[in-house]
Amino acid sequence: MRIADIGEFGLIDRVARGLPTPGEGVVVGIGDDAAVLRADEGRYLLTTCDIQVEGVHFLKDKIAPRQLGRKAVAINLSDIASMGGIPRYLTISLSLPGETAVAYVDALYAGIREECAAAGVYVVGGNMAHAPLIVVDTYLMGEVEAERVLLRSGARVGDRVLVTGSLGDSGAGLALLLNPEASCEEVHRQKVLEAHFTPQARLQEGRAIALSGLATAMIDVSDGTVSDIGHICEMSHVGARLWAESLPISEALRAVAQATGREALELALGGGEDYELLFTAPAEQADELAHLVRRETGTSVTVIGEMVPFTEGITLLHADGTHTSLRGGGWDHFRS
Repeated sequence: MRIADIGEFGLIDRVARGLPTPGEGVVVGIGDDAAVLRADEGRYLLTTCDIQVEGVHFLKDKIAPRQLGRKAVAINLSDIASMGGIPRYLTISLSLPGETAVAYVDALYAGIREECAAAGVYVVGGNMAHAPLIVVDTYLMGEVEAERVLLRSGARVGDRVLVTGSLGDSGAGLALLLNPEASCEEVHRQKVLEAHFTPQARLQEGRAIALSGLATAMIDVSDGTVSDIGHICEMSHVGARLWAESLPISEALRAVAQATGREALELALGGGEDYELLFTAPAEQADELAHLVRRETGTSVTVIGEMVPFTEGITLLHADGTHTSLRGGGWDHFRS
């Protein structure tokens, strides 16, 4: 059996089963966007880490080092946002080939500082090592009120599914990078490339959702809409029905999809790296929550589906009333 046979999430499950049971100080361990640890009374410590590997997560000749620095921080901020938390401290392990220009590292850290400053985060340590390619591995700590933390495991049958912003723009940006001959309006090109290179963690939105007390579960869209709603379904033991006509798809995504020969709906469901917040709330409170987030942050929120019994799986409801079964999709490091 190879890693490619079981995939990223199968490997995570296998590793987790082989680890000892966490102590009493661990509220939530492996299996959510961040680990949740007991801290002071009434507050939890959130810890998360993520990695950017040259040739896997980024192409050095396509992304500027400052953009890479910002993105490396933003994807960790997004994990804290998805728990309703406040980010605090960051450490970085950086691996580099010896021939890397010092100016490249300077620009990389300029981006790291910029993203951290905007979020009120301090870089407090790290490590550097020689390697044949560039690897930026970041570890972020944050905090959240014990009664406000949002997990993947709280969704219930009948809840509505909501999402911030639009879906698929980052995937459209990648499609452009892989199809440089594709032609579309510059305004659309810039929008999707910005979404791909410098995603914005929804920290304000995550706090607004958590403090409202209305949401039941939340995750950030990192692997793709279908994959990430699947994580909520697995942890909450429910299914999901997404509404095709309600998915927030930008004009830029539609233009780039046409230019690159991709399906806009496919990118919205499986593109990944959008770092929008995908969350659930009781049906009778979903519109209220969407309005609250829009009012407090200015970010659009769309109701895109509903949670159903686990036996129904994950499906896409089309305008004509037909259903498509959604299986897998999204990014898997060992299968994609």
